[in-house]
Amino acid sequence: MSLYDRNYRASREEAYEQSYAQTNLSAFIKQTYQLFAASLLSATAGAYVGIYALAVTLIQNKMLFWGLVIVEFALLFGLMAAKRKAGLNLILLFAFTFMSGLTLTPLLYAILGMPSGASIVAQAFTLTTVAFGGLSIFAMNTKRDFTTMSKFLFITLIVVVVAAIINIFTQSPLFQLAIASVSAILFSAFILYDTQNIIRGNYETPVEGAVALYLDFVNLFTSLLQILGIFGRDD
Repeated sequence: MSLYDRNYRASREEAYEQSYAQTNLSAFIKQTYQLFAASLLSATAGAYVGIYALAVTLIQNKMLFWGLVIVEFALLFGLMAAKRKAGLNLILLFAFTFMSGLTLTPLLYAILGMPSGASIVAQAFTLTTVAFGGLSIFAMNTKRDFTTMSKFLFITLIVVVVAAIINIFTQSPLFQLAIASVSAILFSAFILYDTQNIIRGNYETPVEGAVALYLDFVNLFTSLLQILGIFGRDD
């Protein structure tokens, strides 16, 4: 075989491998966003059940509510542990997202009980959807690398969680507004970070990417809902 033939064959094989890898990545991205959309539907179902069937019970029985929160986190940890196990990972994904929608019940019920509550929820969801779409498109097309922000995002997340725990006891609307505002910025940054990790194939499974996007979306929605709810109060 001549040197030309060898080089030609090598280039053909390299082109085939690149095409195959690109096809796999495209399928990975498509499946990730399909699971993300299905997760939002699952969470919506959980929130619907919570508001129309369990709202009063969850508000009056704090132990039950916090029990559901613990179950929610247990499902998330279980999902991360079983992310490579086909079938089980989907069951855990939808169980987690349904439960997370259910635990949003007290917040949604409080907002919906306000004079313009339905409008506030609709505004928060619209703003979240527009922000999520715009940031996703930006992350896919920019040359800037947001995948290097992991340490900064993690540290900021820890600070926000600690602040939120403190405010459970202080119940300060002003402090809650500050926490929600920082959270909105934080999870907007997480959308950039997770989107680029997905399109670069840095997640091992579509389930892992889907739950990352889901957490970004829901936490941004919750933050905006709290901000709009605080400004919508009469007091």
